[in-house]
Formats: sequence, structure tokens, C-alpha cells
Amino acid sequence: MFPIHDDAERIHGRPWLNYTLMGINIAVFIWQASVTSFFTDERALTEMFLMYGTVPDRLFSEWPGSAFTVVTSMFMHGGIAHIIGNMVFLWVFGDNIEDKFGRVKYILLYIGWGFAAALLHSAAAVSTGDGAIPAVGASGAISGVLGAYMVMFPRARIYTIITAFFIYTVRIPVLVYIPFWFALQLIFGVIGQFGPFGDSGVAYLAHVGGFIAGAVTGVFGRNFILPKLASLAGKGTTYKPPVKKVRPKIEDVVSETPPEVIEGPGYYEIIAEIKGVADASAIHATYEQESKLVRITANGSRRYEMAAKLPDTAAGATVESVQYLNGIARIRLAKIPS
Repeated sequence: MFPIHDDAERIHGRPWLNYTLMGINIAVFIWQASVTSFFTDERALTEMFLMYGTVPDRLFSEWPGSAFTVVTSMFMHGGIAHIIGNMVFLWVFGDNIEDKFGRVKYILLYIGWGFAAALLHSAAAVSTGDGAIPAVGASGAISGVLGAYMVMFPRARIYTIITAFFIYTVRIPVLVYIPFWFALQLIFGVIGQFGPFGDSGVAYLAHVGGFIAGAVTGVFGRNFILPKLASLAGKGTTYKPPVKKVRPKIEDVVSETPPEVIEGPGYYEIIAEIKGVADASAIHATYEQESKLVRITANGSRRYEMAAKLPDTAAGATVESVQYLNGIARIRLAKIPS
């Protein structure tokens, strides 16, 4: 199962920090490839990992000086498949965590989750006699991103590529996708009794440590930190990071999916794709009897203006309710008998 994107909406602009983290990882990977002749020079590769990777024995014996290598190891990878997999997961899940916590908290949490991953993996490695083997990769910190995402966005769905005879895409609820992924890490890292790496050379217990730290952070943040900040700000119980001021953009209605009109007994329902708004209160709809048009406007980081035409037989209608979820607006109008 390979994730390609999710349906959780961002409301605070582009995730520039997440892009920066990906850029640093890619830049370091290019440097690694150039120094090691694209990972074919075993001696240069070993020296690099011993110098900049997390070596469990040194992590504990040279602490706190060894903390530097925990950070450097988060931006190094062992091959092209390693970095591609990690960057895809960071691309899919990291943007929403940055959107929820803000850039400063996100980078601090990201590094903290990486430390949690390194500590659990190193403790297991030392106990099994593998403490001299260096560990590299962003997957420990990214596992923390997954743990926090599962808690903060429990209703999200993950668009996933499945390969079994044919290649096709399915939407999997996050409360199915991420727990299944975590179960695999436990199976290979603990139940399998293969040591911290197992036969594959993957530090599964680093994933477990990062994920648990991320999930705990998500629970604590959702139930204590964010509501407390909201209370201090006097804005109720739902905390939202400061909204970046951007110039509204009028969307070209031709380029958007046209609104769909559904007629039922006593009502009309309009389904419209509207992205970039916070909630239903930002969407307004009015009905024009003469033209049979329902004018729809929405204000957020982008501004929409569109119209949906009711059937020519429509005698009259009044807007009854507006609902909004995952970029889709549902506008219900009650029919007025002629």
C-alpha cells in the first residue's frame, strides 16, 4: 500500500516548512550519492554513516555530545528507495501537522520524535549486541508525524495505490491505514524476534518509538495544549494558528467542477466543490427567482463565485441550510409551492 495523498484540508496556506524538510533531505541525499559514487563505494559509505549516523553504543556513552548525530542521521538515507518512501509519507502527512501546530512547534516536534525513535532503537540495539551498527533515515521522525496525524485527523481518508494483479487506487480511512502500518512495525520489530533491524536492515523499533511519541503528542496537544491556547485567547475551545494574510483570488468558475443540482420531494440540493475555506459559515447562497439561479460565494484563502441553475419548472425556493466537509459544500433549498 503506497499513499499518494489525503483528503484532510489545510486552511493556513502552503506548508513551507514541510517543503524545506523535504528539500534538505533531498540535498543531503545528492551529497551522499556524490561522495559515495551513488552508494557503490562501501568504504566511503561506512565512514559517512559512522560519522553522521546514530551509533547506539556511542549515543549512550558519549551523551549529550552524541545528540548531534541523532539530528544529522535524520537527514541521511541508505539508498534511493529509502528516501523515496520517506519523502512520500512526509509529503502526504506532514503538511497537515504543520498546518495544525504551526511551523515553530512542528520543527521542534519533528526533531523530538526523531530523538524518541533513536532512543528506543538504540536501547534495543545495545541489548541485542547490535550497538555498533549505525542507523540513518528520516523514518523515525516521520513515524511521529503519522502518530500525531492519526490522533489529530481521525476522519481523514488516505488515497492509496494497491498493487495486486492490477494497479488501482482506493480511499482507506486513516484509522485503518495507520494502525495497520503500526501493527506491521510491531510484528517485524518485536514479535518477530529479529533484533531491532531484523533481516531487512530496517530499524522497526525506531518507527515504533517515533509513532508512540507522535501519538502521545497528538493526544496531549488535542486535549490540553490547543484548547488551553484557545481559552487564553478568549476564542472558545477550538484553537487555530494565526491565519496568514493573503490576497483573495477569484476562482475561474470554468476551471472548477460545475455544481450539481439534485431534486427531491420538497427540496433541491446543490453539491459544489469549494476548497480553501474554514467551515460552512464562510459559504453564502442566495436564490434568484427570475433567473432560477442559486448564487454561491465563499471567502477564505481563496474566493469563489459560482452559480447553479434550478430546473425551469422550479416555482420558488429558499435556502434552508449549508453544510461543508472535506472541500465539498452541500446547499439545501426548500421548495415553495406555487
